[in-house]
Amino acid sequence: MKKTFLTIILCLAGMITVSAQEALWSGTQVQSPVVNPDHTVTFSIHAPKASRVIVTGDFLPPTVVDTPFGKQETAGQAELKEGKNGVWTYTTDALAPELYNYSFVVNGMRILDPANVYISRDVASLTSIFIVSHADGDKGDLYRVNEVPHGNVSKVWYDSPTLKMKRRLTVYTPAGYERGKNYPVMYLLHGAGGDEDAWTTLGRTAQIMDNLIATGKAKPMIVVMPNGNVDCQAAPGEWSRGMYQPSFMASINHTTKPAATMDESFMDIVKYVEVNYKAAKGKKNRAVCGLSMGGGHTFAITKRYPQAFDYVGLFSAGLHISGGDRNASFYDLLQQNAEVQKQLATLFKGNPRLYWIAIGKTDFLYKQNADLRRYLDEKGYRYEYRESDGGHIWRNWRIYLTEFAQKLFK
Repeated sequence: MKKTFLTIILCLAGMITVSAQEALWSGTQVQSPVVNPDHTVTFSIHAPKASRVIVTGDFLPPTVVDTPFGKQETAGQAELKEGKNGVWTYTTDALAPELYNYSFVVNGMRILDPANVYISRDVASLTSIFIVSHADGDKGDLYRVNEVPHGNVSKVWYDSPTLKMKRRLTVYTPAGYERGKNYPVMYLLHGAGGDEDAWTTLGRTAQIMDNLIATGKAKPMIVVMPNGNVDCQAAPGEWSRGMYQPSFMASINHTTKPAATMDESFMDIVKYVEVNYKAAKGKKNRAVCGLSMGGGHTFAITKRYPQAFDYVGLFSAGLHISGGDRNASFYDLLQQNAEVQKQLATLFKGNPRLYWIAIGKTDFLYKQNADLRRYLDEKGYRYEYRESDGGHIWRNWRIYLTEFAQKLFK
């Protein structure tokens, strides 16, 4: 009996091994993408029955399309050429240092690169990714894992009495956290469609912070990345709602009004962090920043709690003020809302050490942010402004995080 059982186990093991080998070695062996010594990148895919293969990615000249939110840039595309054994290839021009994303389109069907295991999720879209670096310290180098002391990334649950639910946070603690004293905290907020995973997967937060801290360019700090969707507990598939289809606004319940807004509930997060982590307390030890919707949340949080944060970062902020004419400009809404004017006056009277606004030249939210700057200028409120090329894209937001983090707690 024992001998028969052992024989069955060995047969099953052999079948699994063969199956794994077939998955690994079936068809023509293809490496893709290959970053060449001259910084060009070659893409390849084995598709012998295809009639047309396209690569689409943010390393190609963008296409501008009309959306409900205005004109936006989408990934460009290029044709692959078929070679021997049904392998299609395309080689780019030399690429600048950066993290890039791409997909293949085979006979009209979009797919991931089957030869590349590195992917990221943005809302409900998966793309393959790769990094190009020319030298130590460039953007590509900053976004990759290097031989430096590493911090830790944890997924933790906290209680939000204001929202009446348990919710999940992503928390980065710097290398040596266990041995150190209390650390300042940066609260880093995602955009619409994102969740508490967005900044670590798409934003490369852990790699950026590890590399900046290791080279002395940023102070060791805790980075807290909440879920900004107030009717969700956590990222899709990570809470009791199950494996639902993520949507742009990441909302689950479109009929029931949430118990509170993100800004109303935000101090629940701060209280949890300062009780459960080695977090230095007080305004001078807190920063809050965010992209798009998260920039709007940052704007709302800091005017609601004007004495809570000394460092404020608006990255391509989606600015919003309740009430007023929906067709009015953001500048006019500011002029019409006495309560918001009072809140901003209190905020800037407290002399925050940094109020930082950053946006791309072709961002569809550019006008909103220009309206805010016009208002701040007229009031004589001090802020710093960073304008970059490009639009509403992660390539800009990683830059903004990198630059903002270096300005904190000094």
